[in-house]
Amino acid sequence: MSEDTAAGEPSAAGNGTLNFHRYMIGGLCLVLFLALTGVGYIEIEERRGGGLRPFISAENKQCIDCHMAKDVSVGGINDWRVSRHAPKGIGCVECHRAEQGDADAYMHEGTLIATLVTPKDCMRCHEKEAKEFMRSHHAKGAQFTGSLDNFLGNVVEGPEIVTTGCAGCHGSIVKVMEKGKLHPATWPNSGIGRVNPDGSKGTCAACHARHSFSIAQARQPESCGRCHMGPDHPQIEAYYESKHGVMFTANKEKMKLADPSEKWHPGKDYLYPTCATCHMSATTTQEVTHDVGDRITWTLRPVISTRLENYEARRKAMRQVCSSCHSEQIVERFFTQMDQGITLYNDKFGKPAKAAMDKLLAMKKITPTPYDEKIDWVFYELWHHEGRRARHGLSKVAPDFVHWQGFYEVAKTFYTKFLPLVRELSPAVADELLAKEGHQWMQRGMSKEEIAQMLEFYEKEMQGKRGGG
Repeated sequence: MSEDTAAGEPSAAGNGTLNFHRYMIGGLCLVLFLALTGVGYIEIEERRGGGLRPFISAENKQCIDCHMAKDVSVGGINDWRVSRHAPKGIGCVECHRAEQGDADAYMHEGTLIATLVTPKDCMRCHEKEAKEFMRSHHAKGAQFTGSLDNFLGNVVEGPEIVTTGCAGCHGSIVKVMEKGKLHPATWPNSGIGRVNPDGSKGTCAACHARHSFSIAQARQPESCGRCHMGPDHPQIEAYYESKHGVMFTANKEKMKLADPSEKWHPGKDYLYPTCATCHMSATTTQEVTHDVGDRITWTLRPVISTRLENYEARRKAMRQVCSSCHSEQIVERFFTQMDQGITLYNDKFGKPAKAAMDKLLAMKKITPTPYDEKIDWVFYELWHHEGRRARHGLSKVAPDFVHWQGFYEVAKTFYTKFLPLVRELSPAVADELLAKEGHQWMQRGMSKEEIAQMLEFYEKEMQGKRGGG
C-alpha cells in the first residue's frame, strides 16, 4: 500500500473499475431511454399517420371477428384498418349504431344498427362539414331524379335505369322495407344527393369512399370525375386538357394529397390545382368549405346561364384561390374571357333558341310533351350537350372544349339542324331569329371587303412559307 493512500480508501485501480461500471450503467440507461422513446414515437406516428395500428374496442372486435370468420365485407374491414378513423377507435359501432325509432334500424347480433351511415351520423364528429354539405347544391341532387326534368330517364328511357343511371350520381330516395331492410330499387346507392330514411340528404361516401374515407382520394380529380364527365358535363375531360390537369398529371407525386388541410395550401404547400383546390380546399386566407358552390359565379347547367345569388362574393373567393398561384392581371383577364364567352353563348345561341321554342309552343306548332318531336331532341342536345361543353371549356381553360367540342358543335347544330326545323314549322319565327345580332351573315353572305381580307391573310401566310418562314 502506498504511504499516500489512507487506510480503508480505495486504490486508483479500484476507482477506475467503479467509474467504468458507472459509465456502463449510465450508457445502458441512455440506450434504454432512447429505445423506449423511439418505440413511443413510432407508435404515435403509426396511430397518427396511416391507420397502421388500429385501436379496436371489444365491441368492434366482435363485429370484425364475426365478419372475418364468415368472409363478409372483408375488403371493407381491411380498408378501414388503414383509415384515419381506425387509430382513433372510430369503428363499426360508432358509425352504424342506430337509435330506437330509426326507420332503418334493426337488431343484429344483439346490437341495434343501421346499414346506412348518413351525414346526420357523420355530423356527430364533423358538424361544420356536414352543415356546409347539407346546404350545398350537391345535397339537393336527388330532387332532379323524380321531377319532370327527368322525363327522359323516367319515361323515355325507362324507370328501371334511373337507380343505376341518374340516381347513381344524383342520389336515390331510399325506401325502407320490413325489419330495416332497404328496398333494392333504391339501394345500394352513393349518389351525392341521396335522401336518407333519417331525413338527411346526401352521402359523405360519394367523395370520401368507405371505408378508408381517404382525404387523398377525395382530392383526386377522378373522385369528381365519376359524375362530372361525359357529353353533358365534361368537367373531368376539360380539366385534363387544361394546363392545370397537365401539370397535375406530370407532378402528382409532389402534390402531398394526404396532408391535413392546414398544411395543404395552393402556391405554398403544392402548386398544381385539382377540382378540390378551386372549389373546396383551404388557402392561406380561406377555410375549407364543403359547399362546392361557395366560389362559383355562374350556373352552367341550364339552357341559359345565369349568375348565382351573391355572385360578387363568390367571384371574390374564387379569385383569391387563383391569386395563390397567378398574378392579378392573369386572374382578371381569365375571368373577363370566361364571362365574355358565356355571354356570347347566351346571347347568340341559348336565348334565341329558347325564345324560338317558346314561340313554337305558344303557336301550337309543337306539343308540350318532351321528346315527341325531332326538334325537341335537337334543341336538347344544343344546350344540354354542346352548349354545356362550350361553357365548361371556358371555365376550365380547355381550348378544344371551347371550340371544336363546344362552340363549333353548337353553331353546326344551330344552323344546320335546329334552324331548318324551326323554318319548317314557322318561317316567320326562323326569319325573326336570323335577324338577331350575330346571325345576319347567313342572309347577306360575306361582303367583298371581308372576302378580300381573308384572301390577303392567306396570301401573306403562303408567302411566308415560300420564304422559309
